Amino acid sequence: MADIHFGTDGWRAIIGEDFTPDNLNRVVAAAARIFKEEAVAAGRDPQAPGTLIVGHDCRQDAHAYAELAAQVAAGEGFNVLLTEDYCPTPTLCWSVAHNDDAVGGIMLTSSHNPAEYLGVKLRMADGGASPAEFTDRVEAVLPPEPTDILGPFQTADLMTDYLAALRELVDVEAIRGANLRVVCDPLYGAGRHYLAGLLRDMGVEVVEIHNTEDPTFAGLHPEPIQPWVDEGLAKVGELGYDALFINDGDADRIAAGDSRGNYVNAHRIITLLTKHMVDRGETGRVVSTVTASAMLDRMCRKLGLELVSTPVGFKWIYGEMEKGGVMIGGEESGGIGLPDHVKERDGLLMALLLTECMAQSGKDLGTIIDEMLADIGRLEFARRGLSVTDDQMARFRAETVPTYTADEIAGKRVLDVDRRDGVKLLLEGDAWVMMRPSGTEPLVRIYAEAATTDEVNELLDAAETVVTSL
Repeated sequence: MADIHFGTDGWRAIIGEDFTPDNLNRVVAAAARIFKEEAVAAGRDPQAPGTLIVGHDCRQDAHAYAELAAQVAAGEGFNVLLTEDYCPTPTLCWSVAHNDDAVGGIMLTSSHNPAEYLGVKLRMADGGASPAEFTDRVEAVLPPEPTDILGPFQTADLMTDYLAALRELVDVEAIRGANLRVVCDPLYGAGRHYLAGLLRDMGVEVVEIHNTEDPTFAGLHPEPIQPWVDEGLAKVGELGYDALFINDGDADRIAAGDSRGNYVNAHRIITLLTKHMVDRGETGRVVSTVTASAMLDRMCRKLGLELVSTPVGFKWIYGEMEKGGVMIGGEESGGIGLPDHVKERDGLLMALLLTECMAQSGKDLGTIIDEMLADIGRLEFARRGLSVTDDQMARFRAETVPTYTADEIAGKRVLDVDRRDGVKLLLEGDAWVMMRPSGTEPLVRIYAEAATTDEVNELLDAAETVVTSL
């Protein structure tokens, strides 16, 4: 049996290696037992602890695996609803949050990982990501062998009500009257057809690419970063459309492109949407992770908003959303959410909000971004993933994270060090560079932000030297 651990957001493994029916059975049995403990502690009947909702993305055999997960959860006494077809993770989260009998959700997805991976994300009764305390308990009760106690489940249409709810969150009439044209790139993931259909229903002209049923993703990684987004950027540049919207494999992340084929990263999107929410009359705290852009800090100071910084992983943002008073929360990887909708990321909703922003301003996305950067100052960002050996990772965790510092790096003076999640060097001119171990892959991730792309690359090179010299 595989040694199963939950990372930043769920358990992920290669299909046919560690991701097998037996290991999925064990994970779901353990999760169902912890969901039951929570339900009973809240006063539910142990024989009828409530409803669990099971969803899945577009991975190889994902529906068959989801059926097994539903049977295992039902065997633990739950009423189980299984999605009729593939669905985005935010659909599952919204469905759980809006079902009074639901005590949690089980989503079969490996998000942005390559096609050969599948995994499990667990969601709480309010649709939010399972905290580490919950998944630690799941790991602690993992059975050594799969259970043979299976139960019946029901299938359910999770999409219709969710899509209707999204329409209610934006100014459809403004969008309908704006004559917008966009390209959608779901990267063969669970957002395919859904976002394009919503936009078309609102009168937007849409060209959708990478939307066929292909569990290999045609060799693409379903992550909305370069180089995987390059075909979409070329298409929007070729057509001269107003924007490109890109979602990841389970459609909880967003990235974009402008009419000139320029990539619009998540830093710029969350900074823009923070301003857009204020323009809509909203207020509250803004929450982002330690990898957030200094541009977001500049925007929050300009708007008089409190910015809260957390470690990497949306579960930490969810923790702040649970406290209340949050307007918007988002992370560098493109997961952005509005807690008034559901306490989770939603790549489809973010695309609709960007569409609303264009419609209400009468400008294309590139023009809006240019005006924002002229107002708060331009910063560039990039990140790399460095494959490391087990020994290098051990030394990085034991030595570099707790002790590494420098007076300067790549010619920039170090002003402060943040060790909440890896090691982040805060530099002059709002620049920074960060090194942290991935929570989902055998990588050390390095991040940098500075005034120019050349400066960013110099910082990344310097950080890469620190990691590879271990």
